[in-house]
Amino acid sequence: MNEAEIAAGLPNTPNYQYAQRVGSQLFLAGQVPQAADGSIEAPGDPCAQASQCLANLSKVLSVHGFAVLDIRRLVVYVVGEQADLSDAWGAVTEYFGGQVPPATLLGVARLGYPGQVVEIDATVVKG
Repeated sequence: MNEAEIAAGLPNTPNYQYAQRVGSQLFLAGQVPQAADGSIEAPGDPCAQASQCLANLSKVLSVHGFAVLDIRRLVVYVVGEQADLSDAWGAVTEYFGGQVPPATLLGVARLGYPGQVVEIDATVVKG
């Protein structure tokens, strides 16, 4: 199901797809801070995890023929206190060179994997 993503260095994701292209749009699953072996990178570290989520997002975009400039909206989910949200946001602004697309930063109670404190979702449209 995710052969191209696995070949690009993303972990295997049984039972769901990373993304599905429909015309000029790419519908993505939220990107988590997983390494290629499926382990969670930097458990509990919002800055490092945001960077890993964005690296994974870039790989998914590339596999499907999209680029970072095609990102039209981000949603950044962070578990923790205000400082954790700020740390994650710092990684996001650094990744985009200070030119972040429209985005929402949300504090949440929990995410899907033990040790995971960041997940990033994106709306992607080519053109």
